[in-house]
Amino acid sequence: MSMAVASLRLLARGGRRRVRFPAPLSVPGGRAAFLSGAAEEVPQADAPTPPGRKVLESFREEFEIGGRVISFETGKMARFANGSVVISMDDTHVLSTVAAAKSSEPVRDFLPLTVDYQEKQYAQGVIPTTYMRREGAPKERELLCGRIIDRPIRPLFPPGFYHEVQIMVNVISSDGKQDPDVMAANASSAALMLSDIPWNGPIGVIRVGRIDGNFVLNPTVDELGMSDLNLVYACSRDKTLMIDVQAREITERDLQAGMKLAHAEAVKCIDPQLRLAERAGKKKKEYRISLISDKSYEKIRTLSEAPIEEVFTDSTYAKFERGEALENITQSVKAKLEEECDEDSLKFLHKAVDTVRKQVIRKRIIEKGLRVDGRQLDEVRPLYCESSTYPILHGSALFSRGDTQVLCTVTLGAPGDAQRLDSIVGPPTKRFMLHYSFPPFSINEVAKRGGLNRREVGHGTLAEKALLAVLPPEGEFPYTVRVNSEVMASDGSTSMASVCGGSMALMDAGIPVREHVAGVSVGLVSEVDQTTGDISSYRILTDILGLEDHLGDMDFKIAGTRRGITAIQLDIKPAGIPLDIICESLEPARKARNQILDRMDQEISSARAFNDGSSPRLATLSFSSDSLRKLLFHRKKIEQETGARVSVSDGTVTIVAKTQPIMDKAVEKVEFLVGREIEVGRTYKGVVSSIKEYGAFVEFNGGQQGLLHISELSHEKVSKVSDVVSVGQVLSLTCIGQDLRGNIKLSLKATLPHAHEKKDLASKHTDPLPSQEVVGWTVVENMRSKDANAEPSISKDEDNMIEDTPGCSTPAVIIRSAAECDAQDVTDDPKKKRPKVAKSSPKPSKPASERQEVKRASAKKTSGASTAKKNKKEKADSSNDVLDVIPEQNKSNITNYSSPSNFRSGSMKLGDVVTAKVYQIRAYGLVLELSDGVRGMHKFAENGHKDFEVGEELLVKCSSFNAKGIPVFSLLD
Repeated sequence: MSMAVASLRLLARGGRRRVRFPAPLSVPGGRAAFLSGAAEEVPQADAPTPPGRKVLESFREEFEIGGRVISFETGKMARFANGSVVISMDDTHVLSTVAAAKSSEPVRDFLPLTVDYQEKQYAQGVIPTTYMRREGAPKERELLCGRIIDRPIRPLFPPGFYHEVQIMVNVISSDGKQDPDVMAANASSAALMLSDIPWNGPIGVIRVGRIDGNFVLNPTVDELGMSDLNLVYACSRDKTLMIDVQAREITERDLQAGMKLAHAEAVKCIDPQLRLAERAGKKKKEYRISLISDKSYEKIRTLSEAPIEEVFTDSTYAKFERGEALENITQSVKAKLEEECDEDSLKFLHKAVDTVRKQVIRKRIIEKGLRVDGRQLDEVRPLYCESSTYPILHGSALFSRGDTQVLCTVTLGAPGDAQRLDSIVGPPTKRFMLHYSFPPFSINEVAKRGGLNRREVGHGTLAEKALLAVLPPEGEFPYTVRVNSEVMASDGSTSMASVCGGSMALMDAGIPVREHVAGVSVGLVSEVDQTTGDISSYRILTDILGLEDHLGDMDFKIAGTRRGITAIQLDIKPAGIPLDIICESLEPARKARNQILDRMDQEISSARAFNDGSSPRLATLSFSSDSLRKLLFHRKKIEQETGARVSVSDGTVTIVAKTQPIMDKAVEKVEFLVGREIEVGRTYKGVVSSIKEYGAFVEFNGGQQGLLHISELSHEKVSKVSDVVSVGQVLSLTCIGQDLRGNIKLSLKATLPHAHEKKDLASKHTDPLPSQEVVGWTVVENMRSKDANAEPSISKDEDNMIEDTPGCSTPAVIIRSAAECDAQDVTDDPKKKRPKVAKSSPKPSKPASERQEVKRASAKKTSGASTAKKNKKEKADSSNDVLDVIPEQNKSNITNYSSPSNFRSGSMKLGDVVTAKVYQIRAYGLVLELSDGVRGMHKFAENGHKDFEVGEELLVKCSSFNAKGIPVFSLLD
C-alpha cells in the first residue's frame, strides 16, 4: 500500500502520465483500494461531495403610491437579524435590520433605542475621498435621517419596555432620484413588524411636495428643487406620529390640505407590512416589563402628592427653585421608605415621583386652565430683543423669551467656504449653515462636550430650514453665511428662539433678507378615555416651558413669516395624536408668531447697510484657466501678505477681505500676478524691466509688457529716460492704446497733474502750436477692425516696391517692441539674451463717445545727415506751395484736411486728407512723398490705372497702414 501511494505522489508531482480516478465509492467512510503494479486506472473512494444548491426562501410584497411601485422583501439578506427588510423603489434599495437585547438593566427607566443610518459611497459607485478611503463618523445628514426614523417609532413601544433596541439602516444602492430617508423609515417599521420585539405598529411614512400649486407624492430630488413644500409625514392608521416640514412661506390652509393628503396616502404602506408579517413574521416574545406595582405607586403618591401640589400652586417659583423644592420632596419620601425598608418602592422612587408630578400639572391645566408659571394658555412670555450686540462681528443679536436666551452671530465668507456635502443625493455644497450649540451651563449642569450631538444637529437644521426661505438668491448675494446659535439659558423652545435671534442677526449683518422669521412652540395636554383609548379632553398651550414640554403630549415647533410657514417639526409622546388637533394648533401658533414678529420689527426692521461697520468685502474676478495657474502657487502668499481670503474655482477668483484697503491690496496683487484684459484708459501698476534710449519697457498685468515712450514720461521735456525711471521701479501707468506692432503703449504723464504754466498757456492760445503737438499714430477708436471695409492689405511685391525705392525710409513713428530692440542688442552683443514679451490687445474701457483721447508717442527721426534734412525741408516748402492752390470750395468739403502750417506725418491718422507728390510710378501703384519727406503708397484698383507723372501733386486720403506702418492712400477726385 505504501509503495502505491508513493508512486501516485510521484506521478502527481512531475510525471507526464495522466491517471483517471473512478467515481468515489458509494459507501461512506470507505477507503480506496490500490493494486500495486496495476497499469490501469486505480479506483478512489471517500472523495468530497460537491456542495448542493441552497435555496433562500424570500417573501415579497408590492404596492404603489404616486405612480411609483414600492416593494418590501425579506428572507434573502441578514437572516440572523431579529427582523430585516429590503425596501425598493426604482433602482434605490435600502436594508433595515433590527435587534434587541435579551435582558434589561433593572435600574433603567427609559427606552435605549438607537437608530444608525448610513450612506456608504459604494451605493452611488464612488470611492470615498477621505485619507483612509473609507467612511468615517456619521455625517449630519445621516444623523438627521436617523432622527426621521426614530421620532415616529419610539412612541409605539409599550410602557416599561426598557430593553436596548438597535435599528441599523444601510443604503445598498441609489439612483440619485429618490431620497432614501422615507424609504428607510418604512423599512424599519416593516423590520419591527417581522421581529419578536413588542411594538404597536406598523406606521406609514410619505413625502409630499408642491409644484405650481399641485401636490406631488414621493417627489424626486429634481422635483423637490422646484417644489415650495417638502413635507415628511408619518402616521398610524388613524393618528399622526411625526411631521417635518420645509416650505417657502406656505399658508396654514394649504399645509392642512397637504397633511390630509399625506395621511390618506401614507396608510397605503401599512397593509403590505401586515401581510408580510403574517407570512414571514416571528411570534412576539414576552420581554420583561419594568413597571412599578400599584401598591408601591399608591404609597409614593400619598406621601408626595400634597407637597407637589403646593409647589405648583405658587407661580412665584422659578425654574431652579421649583426643581430644588421637588428634590426636597423626593428626599423626604425616600427617607420614609428607607425607614420602612421598602426596597421595591425605593427602586422606582424617582420614576413614581415624576409620574405624580406629571398628573398634578396635567390635572391643573385640563380642569382649571392654569399653567405652571401662571400664564394664560395662549400667552407668550415676555420678550427681549437686541441687535448689534457685538458690533465688531459681522452680525449679532440677543433674543430672550422668558428665561430662554439665545445669542446668535453671523459670519460671512467666500463662496469657497461653503460646506461640502458627501451625500448620495442632493446638492454637493451648502452655502447657508446654522450651527446650534447647547452647552451644559445653560441648564446649570456639568457635562463633557463631545462631537456631533443628534439633538443639536436636529435643532440647528430646523432653524436653518426656517431662515433659508427668506435669504436672497445666490446670484444676488454670493456670500457663504454661517449663523451660530449659542444657547445662554434654556427653559423651553431654544430652537425657535434661535430662529428669532438668527433672523435679527442676518439683518444686522446687512444680508438683504425679505422679512423677519419667528418661531414658537405649541404644546398639548390631553386626557384619554381608558375604555376607548380616544382623547376625551385636551388643552393647547402656546409657548411652552421646558417642564410643560417634558410633561405634555407634544412639542409642535412652527416657524414662519407673516405670509406663511417656513419650517415645522412635530414630536409626540403618546402613540399618536389625531390630525384634527394638530391642524387646530396652527392658528394659535400663527397669532403668537405675529406678536413676536412685531417685537422684532421694533428692534430692527430692515437690513443694515452692507458695507457699514465690519461687514466684509467680496470681489469676484473671472480669468481663463491658463491664467489661474500662477495664482494657485501664490494664493497662500497673497493671503499672508494682505490678510484677505482668496479662493479659486472654475475660472473665478473670489476675494473676501475685512476692510476695503485690504480688498484693494489683494485685488491689486491678484491682477498683477494673473493679469486682466487690458482696457484703454485704465491705470495699472507695473515694474520697469528695461530702459532704452527712446523709452522704457514695463512688465505689468501678470507678466505682460508695454512701452513707456520717452514722450509719455512727463509733461515736461525729458532728455534722458534714466533721469525719470530706473529698472525695478514700480509705477502707476495708464494704458493709452496699442501701436502698429501690437505693443501696448503706456503713459506716466497721464497719471500726473498738469503744471500751472501749461494751463495758463493753453488758456491764452486757442490753437496749439506745432511744437506743443504730441506726435503719434492713430488712437484706438480709429484702428482698423477685422471686419472693416478698408483698403486691402499690401502684398509682398508692393512692400518691396516701397522698400527697394532709393532714399525711401519707413515712417519715424513706428515703435519697436522690446524683443526687436533686444534682437538688435544681441546683434551688437551676442552675449545678451532675448526676453519673452507677452502681448494682449487692449480694449476701450468706455463707450466711443466717452473715451479719453489717447496721447500719441513722439516720432523719432531716422535720417541723421544734415544734407538729408535740408532736402526734406525744401521738399516740404515746395509741397506747401502746392497745397496753397487747392480751391477753397474743395477744402470746405474735406473734413480732416490738414493745412501745411501744422501738418506733420507723425501725427497722421486714418481719414486725414493731405497733398502728396508722385515720387515714383510702379506696376502696382504709386510711391507718394509727403511734405516732410515721408513716403507712402497708393495701390491701383482693378482696371483703374491712370496716367500719372513724377512730381504731380495729388489730393489723397489716408485709408490704412500696412504691417510695417507705411500709410496707404486713396485718391480724391
